[in-house]
Amino acid sequence: MTFDRLMLPCLNKALFGIDCPGCGAQRAFIMVLQGDFKSAFYLYPAIYSLILLGIVLIASRFYPIKARLIHVLIGVNVLTIIISYIVKMNQFF
Repeated sequence: MTFDRLMLPCLNKALFGIDCPGCGAQRAFIMVLQGDFKSAFYLYPAIYSLILLGIVLIASRFYPIKARLIHVLIGVNVLTIIISYIVKMNQFF
C-alpha cells in the first residue's frame, strides 16, 4: 500500500515553492513505520523527539508525568525543528 495518497500537501510549498519547518515529517514517520530509521532521521531529524513527545503526552493521560518533562521535550523539539530547518534552507540559498 502506498501512503502518498494519504499524505497532506504542504500549503506553504504549494503557495511559495519553499519547504516549511514541518516538511518531511509525514514521510519520515512513514519511514519509521517501515523500519527505515536512518533515512527517516536524515529526512526529518526531529522525528524521534516528536515520537517521544507523543508517547509522553499519551502516557500523561493515564499516568502522572511531571509537566517539566513535557516542557523540556517541547523545547527540544522546537530547537531541533528550527536548527534542522535553518540547515536545510542554507543548502538552498
